[in-house]
Amino acid sequence: MKSTIRFLMLLLWSGLAGTVALAAQAADIVVGTSVALSGKYARTGQEQLQGFQMWVEEVNARGGLLGRKVALKYYDDESKPETGAKLYEKLITDDKVDLLIGPYSSDVTMAASTVAEKHNFPMVSSGASASEIWERGYKNTFGLYTLAELYMDQILEYGKSKGLKKIALVYENTSFPRGVASGVRSKAKALGMQVVYDEEYGKASTDFTSTIVKIKAKKPDMIIGGSYLPDSTAFVRQAKENRLYAKIFAFAVGPGLPDFGKNLGLDAEGVMGNTQWEPTLKLPGAKEFSDKYKAKYGHEPGYHAGGGYGAGYVLEEAVKKAGSTDRNKVREALFALDSVNAFGRFKVDKTGKQIGKPAYAVQWLNGERHIVFPVDAATAKVVYPFKDWAKR
Repeated sequence: MKSTIRFLMLLLWSGLAGTVALAAQAADIVVGTSVALSGKYARTGQEQLQGFQMWVEEVNARGGLLGRKVALKYYDDESKPETGAKLYEKLITDDKVDLLIGPYSSDVTMAASTVAEKHNFPMVSSGASASEIWERGYKNTFGLYTLAELYMDQILEYGKSKGLKKIALVYENTSFPRGVASGVRSKAKALGMQVVYDEEYGKASTDFTSTIVKIKAKKPDMIIGGSYLPDSTAFVRQAKENRLYAKIFAFAVGPGLPDFGKNLGLDAEGVMGNTQWEPTLKLPGAKEFSDKYKAKYGHEPGYHAGGGYGAGYVLEEAVKKAGSTDRNKVREALFALDSVNAFGRFKVDKTGKQIGKPAYAVQWLNGERHIVFPVDAATAKVVYPFKDWAKR
């Protein structure tokens, strides 16, 4: 009889312990996001996720948020806007997450932000820069990145200072590259430069031979691409094969990633591009983050990893400022926030668009990626002009 009672008490205690454990788990502050783990943006999406995960580890090591542990709930959006929209609906309505971080790419963010707006749920956009995201009258999307339209300004200004006049512009037909192209046209006009070739290409494009032939006929001084990693890499390879020359080659996204130099080797030399962040920037915690990331993942972080990490810190600051995960209070805190973390300054306007963070230009030199603009952040001087393929 006594053994039976002890057995029943043990069962009761086990049940209570399990209930307590579940309650503790339910008390976690859950941050929801989608990430590109497959499809076109998988490489950059993976880095962004690793940035998120490092922030989660660190915030929990500091005791969590509001005295509660933080958990990250994420799904693979396959680099597709329609998938991203479904996943954010699931995160909000089924998973009932407490906080939201946006996905990678402007197109997927456009879709995700529409869902967040429908539910009046503030979302920190960790990997998007197309200005059209913030031109729809929404009040729940808070940008982290410098706008796409500003990406090429410093490179164009440098080209102008060297007397360059003619620009060939190619770009992918998705939101972010279109933003880059729009910015190039506006800046070129303001500088008195001429866009002599202007063409968009499909999202899956990797064959640029016919485009390169047409560009050669225009004899541009500068070639600028609104691109991602796969297409910018393919374009440079084919530019070499077809002996396309210009005094400046510059592409969005691709040259800002370690993979660009790894994939192209010596052919990356002299190519310019953009970055949202570099480990060399004198920002609080930037070097420490870079060192820890490299130790953990075996390579230096690109700016997408920095963006994931920085987005977590922005969300953390907003929750602390709000003293709650209440959506209205977090939204108010994000609008009011003006702070600097390892990724840079966060300050938005009344639409949620980022206005506090500068843009940076990079160039591949001696197998390494260097900031060349602005000068006060530069780790090397620009090497100009781009060295002719035939003379390499």
